Amino acid sequence: MRFDDTGLENMKVDLTRLDDVMERHKMVRAGQWDYERVTYDRKFTIQEGTYYLRVQGVATAGDVDSFDAVIQLKAPILGKYYYPHGVEYGEDEYFPHDLVKYCRKILEALKKDLAKFAE
Repeated sequence: MRFDDTGLENMKVDLTRLDDVMERHKMVRAGQWDYERVTYDRKFTIQEGTYYLRVQGVATAGDVDSFDAVIQLKAPILGKYYYPHGVEYGEDEYFPHDLVKYCRKILEALKKDLAKFAE
């Protein structure tokens, strides 16, 4: 499921500030990056299964490896995890209403906090 109306799409933020804000909202980057891209995840394990809220971004300037980059965010997505295949984001997946509502709250809070630092 893709969240197209969050206001995060196309927001540009310094990587160091982005890491700090994402961490405060329990969005984890861990090893999910390369020199040009980053991915932040938040895991939800509920009765219906395991889901991941994911926010991805691409470097428009600098290098992620050196922690000196400006990241342009993409539309956030919500996916359901299937062992051992991975995460599915398709429109035919079932996403519990309460989970979607909670994810929207998280994304609204992220937008508010990141807007202070966005270009």
